[in-house]
Amino acid sequence: MSRKDYVFTSESVSEGHPDKVCDRISDAVLDALLSEEPEARVACETFATTNRVVIGGEVGLSDQDKLHDYMGKIDGIVRDCVRDIGYEQDKFHWKTLEITNLLHEQSAHIAQGVDAADNKDEGAGDQGIMFGFATNETEAMMPAPIQFSHAILRRLAEVRKDGTEPMLGPDAKAQLSVRYADGKPVEVSSLVLSTQHLDENLTSDDVRAIVAPYIEEVLPEGWLTANTVWHVNPTGKFVIGGPDGDAGLTGRKIIVDTYGGAAPHGGGAFSGKDPTKVDRSAAYAARYLAKNVVAAGLADKATIQLSYAIGVAAPLSIYADFHGTGKIDEALIEAAIPQVMDLTPRGIRTHLSLNKPIYQRTAAYGHFGRAPEADGGFSWERTDLAEALKNAI
Repeated sequence: MSRKDYVFTSESVSEGHPDKVCDRISDAVLDALLSEEPEARVACETFATTNRVVIGGEVGLSDQDKLHDYMGKIDGIVRDCVRDIGYEQDKFHWKTLEITNLLHEQSAHIAQGVDAADNKDEGAGDQGIMFGFATNETEAMMPAPIQFSHAILRRLAEVRKDGTEPMLGPDAKAQLSVRYADGKPVEVSSLVLSTQHLDENLTSDDVRAIVAPYIEEVLPEGWLTANTVWHVNPTGKFVIGGPDGDAGLTGRKIIVDTYGGAAPHGGGAFSGKDPTKVDRSAAYAARYLAKNVVAAGLADKATIQLSYAIGVAAPLSIYADFHGTGKIDEALIEAAIPQVMDLTPRGIRTHLSLNKPIYQRTAAYGHFGRAPEADGGFSWERTDLAEALKNAI
């Protein structure tokens, strides 16, 4: 039997964290190419350090002349991302940073396995395992520690960018330790918030006075108590931030991007990858399936695993675990899933409308637990499959 009383911790990082700057740039490159051609192929990696951004990887359009034209736009895409995040530091400024573009055409050997042909369906872009998770402990069907860590940083970014709190900088991290009683989140036992600040004379107490009202606003009533231990900028000054303070790289925050450690992760990162890459699209599909299982009332908590082989269309396996909370046997949902959703790479992209420029917005504050948007963004957060799952069973 699973534990009912415990403390669980998750962390989030802001859009100005060095790794998230890189995720944002990689996804902006992806969105720009998908705007040119919905079937564009992109595997884009970004590295950032003091006054420098380096972009590499593979891209492909059906019209190679268009691809050459597109390469001239990379500089502007990078600078727009860095400017929107808010970096205007002496050693990391959107106007003056040096950009190196090493993107090149997609490997023909990868393309032959992925592309559809007369005798084969479009195959998966790589082998791998992907996990999706959902729990009814929050409205978003996400684990509370990661959901509210994201919410704190998103709120601080809002008041920084609208001018309400001009002393806050772009780089920040939040960590919540949440106490569970009878399996439900009830209290924040400790809170860690480190945020860059632009006035080097600010003390940790000064920063706490700035951020505390927004943290209290975001967290559920009663979760902050006299017993909550606060650590705000515990090392003292945090003026030098972003890639000037620490190098960044695409894909290094996969636990922040998903479930904060409350569920397994297959290992693949998301940002900079077009939706033929099942690291991304199948992880979205697995979350979609898990969320609909919980929305259908079939379990209070659900993990779905999918596995793929490069060049092969159909998943190799489907696995479900309801963590002892299921109202039905997991084998029934494993049999029902293929009846209600085509889990080939093309089937996932069609069902969730993934061939759209909707990815830049996913680069910070989590790929899951967000509201579905009218243009197709976060389509994997819909719960429109719940009835179909129940009917299939």
